Order: sequence, then structure tokens, then C-alpha cells
Amino acid sequence: MVLLDQLFRRLIRSGSLAVTWPSGRRSLYEGSEPTKRHSAVRIKTRAAAIRLALNPELAAGEAYMAGDLEIEDGDIRQLLDLILYNMRWERKNPGRHLTGGRRHWLTRFAEANGRMRARRNVAHHYDLSDRLYQLFLDDDRQYSCAYFFDPTNDIDTAQEDKKAHIASKLLLKPGQRVLDIGCGWGGMALYLNRIADVDVVGITLSDEQLVVCRERARQAGVANRVRFEKLDYREVTGTFDRIVSVGMFEHVGRPKYARFFETVAERLDPAGVALIHTIGRADGPGETDAWTRKYIFPGGYSPALSEIMPAIEHAGLWSTDIEILRLHYAYTLERWYDRVQAAKSEIEKLYDARFFRMWSFYLASAITAFRHGGHCNFQIQLAPRRDTVPITRRYMERTEDQYLSRRNWLEAAE
Repeated sequence: MVLLDQLFRRLIRSGSLAVTWPSGRRSLYEGSEPTKRHSAVRIKTRAAAIRLALNPELAAGEAYMAGDLEIEDGDIRQLLDLILYNMRWERKNPGRHLTGGRRHWLTRFAEANGRMRARRNVAHHYDLSDRLYQLFLDDDRQYSCAYFFDPTNDIDTAQEDKKAHIASKLLLKPGQRVLDIGCGWGGMALYLNRIADVDVVGITLSDEQLVVCRERARQAGVANRVRFEKLDYREVTGTFDRIVSVGMFEHVGRPKYARFFETVAERLDPAGVALIHTIGRADGPGETDAWTRKYIFPGGYSPALSEIMPAIEHAGLWSTDIEILRLHYAYTLERWYDRVQAAKSEIEKLYDARFFRMWSFYLASAITAFRHGGHCNFQIQLAPRRDTVPITRRYMERTEDQYLSRRNWLEAAE
């Protein structure tokens, strides 16, 4: 208990944390910096307290999942917001590195995502019950950062705006062939076909997603123009006018970055354009935390730009535009978290209470990473030639407005 007590005393410089120990003793940790953040927890067992002291990065999530860490004031999001605010990415914040050390050799091994490991990692997360994702995602099941013209927009509006934002950077023309790497449940591929009259091949490693994708294309009457295949990105053949990848690069792993961008360069027409949308790090190279790596995204890693750019350069691709989305994913995750909380009873029926707590911890910790940590999103536009896209950004905004207007017209027509 002494080690954990010392950790809390060093960590809590803003707000307050009340802890009830297994013995029933209660401690209050208060910071001197002004903030309204506060929480109260009960640690139920001595074993949980020892694990929290020795390895808080992994043990906090495990204790919450097991019910050994009970929230007595607010919810898990409120607790993690307090903790991560005190560890926030600030130049002179002494609490930033208190709870975890880096294990470069171990995490690099975990990210060595060969084809068989990549399939297993995808199945671990994306082959969960289809109903689970229906409960908290938007109607189109976009499982990546939305785009908020207004922070108060609902998730469906923000995800539709995200698709238009990405499509505007692809300079699409009717009849072009588009490759969608990591196509999710098919929403982006179907959107691009509908909005720009292009042919799309979407690839995924998830059996569950593939079934949904193909059925959606069939119901839309475009199965001859929007095809979906279970393929690794390294198995794709042929060339494409455009390549888009949204929320997939996080699963590539650092040892495979060069191979990924070599594939993009090989599959892209010399006059082509690619758009890679990925979670990233503004604070430089890091490591995936142990709990997320074990329970949520095995083999996953969110890169810093400094880790991506050498692979792009080696592949001989021009980085024709880079946009940094900062708070957009925080807004997205907050809406997902609220929907998960509202669907608690149904999620517990699908799985159990432990799974519900795990999923809540996952989303709550992700919110804090984008609110207080160095996490952000990158949209990187690539081209083999320097003169493929216009030399200013004005075309993006004009095209985006056209797509948004066309979407409204299509919705009215339906």
C-alpha cells in the first residue's frame, strides 16, 4: 500500500482523488493546482493494490474489469480524466511518465505483423458481435475519427462530413478505380461510388465485416462496381487510380511501414493519389500501453510523423498534403462512450459485465489520450508525381462543399 500511496501523492497535483483501501481506511489526495476534476475509488483487495503499485499501466484496467477497482464518485471516464489530466502532455509536467516505462524490444516484437499474425489481430477486435458495433457507432458504422465542423454535431452528421472531407482530397473522377485498404463495414467504399461514380475494391481481414460489406453492396445494387475481398494489403494485385485507407494504418506495425508504403507506390497509377488517415502522436515516438495491447488492439501502434515519413520517402512518394486533426477524435470517442453507457444492459447480455467494463475502460482511456495526451489524427495525401494535385488547397474546400450539397440532394431524393 505504501508504494501506491506514494504514487498518488506524487501524481495528484490538480484536483482530488479519494481512495478507500482494502482495510477500509480512506485517503484523500489533493493537488494545489486549480481544477474541478475529482473522483473517488475503492480498491477491494490487497492483491489488486499490489498489482496497481507494481504495474499501474496494465493493472488499472484489469482491476476495473475484474471489479476490484470500484468507482464511488462518477464513472471510469471521470477517474481516467483526473489521472490523465495530471499526466497530460506538457513540457514541464513532472507526472507525465510516472506510471509506465518503455519496453522497446517487447513492443517492436508485438508489432511484427506478418500476414498470419495480422489476421489474428484483426479477428481479435473486429470479429466481435456485429450487434455490439451497431449499438455505439453511427448508422454507416464508421469506426474511425469523425470530422466536426461544429463540436456539437451528432455522430452521424460528423461521420458523413468525415467521408466528404476525405473524398475531397482524392480528386475523384467518374470511372476511376479505387482501392480501399481496411474497408471496415464498407461505408467509405459505398460512399465514394455513390458520390463520385467510381469503382471500388475494398479489402479487409475480418470475416464479420466482409459479410456485412457484401450484403450492403448487394442491397444498394452496386455489387458489380463495389467489390469486397478478404485480402491482406500485401496480396493485392493490379493498379488503381486512387487509394484510400482510413483507420487501418494503426494495425500495420512499425516493422512493416516500409512494406506498406512500397505497396501503395506499387499499386498506385503514376498519375494517382492516395489518402492515408491514421491515429498519430504529436509527442513523438512512443509505445502502445500494455493494457490496450493485451485486451483491445494486439499488434497495434499509433505512429509519430517522424516514424511514418522515412517510409514514405523510401517509397518515392510525394507527401502532397498533411492535415493534423486534434480534438476531432476526442469528440468522436465521447459520443461512442455515451452510447455504450446507454446500451449497458444489452452489451452485458451480449457478453457480460466484465466485457462492458473492459469496453468502457477502452473508450474512456482513448478519450483522455486525445484530450490530455499527445494523440491526434493525421491525414496524409500522397502522389507519385509532384504535379498531380493542385498546388493550393482551394480545390479541397470547393469539392467538399459539392459533396455535402450532393449528399443533401441525394437524401432528399430518397
